[in-house]
Amino acid sequence: MVPLLFRLISPAGASGKLSIFIFHRVLPNADPLLPFEPDAEQFDWMVRFISRTYSVLPLVEAAQRLTAGSLPAAAAVITFDDGYADNFEVAWPILRRYGVVASFFIATSFLDGGRMWNDDVIEAVRKFPGGELDLREFNLGTHALTDTASRVQCYGAVLGKLKYFEHGYRSQVANEIGRRGAVPERSELMMTRTQLRELHAAGAEIGAHTHTHPILELLDDSMAIAEIEAGKLELESILGEAVNVFAYPNGVPQRDCSARHGDMVKKLGFEAAVSTEPRYANAGTDVFQLPRFTPWDRTPTKFAARCMMQLWKRRI
Repeated sequence: MVPLLFRLISPAGASGKLSIFIFHRVLPNADPLLPFEPDAEQFDWMVRFISRTYSVLPLVEAAQRLTAGSLPAAAAVITFDDGYADNFEVAWPILRRYGVVASFFIATSFLDGGRMWNDDVIEAVRKFPGGELDLREFNLGTHALTDTASRVQCYGAVLGKLKYFEHGYRSQVANEIGRRGAVPERSELMMTRTQLRELHAAGAEIGAHTHTHPILELLDDSMAIAEIEAGKLELESILGEAVNVFAYPNGVPQRDCSARHGDMVKKLGFEAAVSTEPRYANAGTDVFQLPRFTPWDRTPTKFAARCMMQLWKRRI
């Protein structure tokens, strides 16, 4: 009954609706400090539901069929941003179990032992002793670390401000916070090039996500196009073939990226690009500004309801 309802709400053809899911990590086991990331058990039932309810496509095919008016009923794409190792180690085996594909957007500078700036902060907050964390010298406030909830609140507040710092300074501050938290310089959080090749060879779609994950709207145009192109070229060098899809870092339209970045992406030879605007795509959607949404719910019933609501409304 549920799959039928989704197909009625999201019919095939020119009236079709395309749902694009965003994930970042899939944890082997639940981590109280990362309550927004599903663990393997949760992701298993999410993928089981998606595989039974939707027609799951790689992004480049979905974009082509959206333009051609030939989407299947209840069309969907599953995407992952950044390039975490658990995408390969944990998420991919689950996706394969249910016979669905996914698109993985890789920020290339963090491959082979790197760590993203936000993870510098999160892992530092994990390690700091209880008490007051004073980050006023960086204009990031003071934070009482009393329990896990306060640590989640702390890094959420810090990351919310830090992400809009000037790109180079953002990395410097995050690195310094990580150093003070005794976070090791090298990390196994992100994929290796070998894992990326294996993921691609197994049938995953690989997309670009810039080189160092800047917010493009904060860069001048020459720097923005250089970041987009550098990530594309490095991935193509690793994989030995063209990379055709792109995800805007952070991805909020008009705040993090805009139409001019879509023009850059198109000129560089991409066929589609995704933002983080939370709605579905339809025949009128620009394939270089495709929306995506994150289903935050952590119970099967609420997850299904959220997915259905996403198709009923233009915005959620």
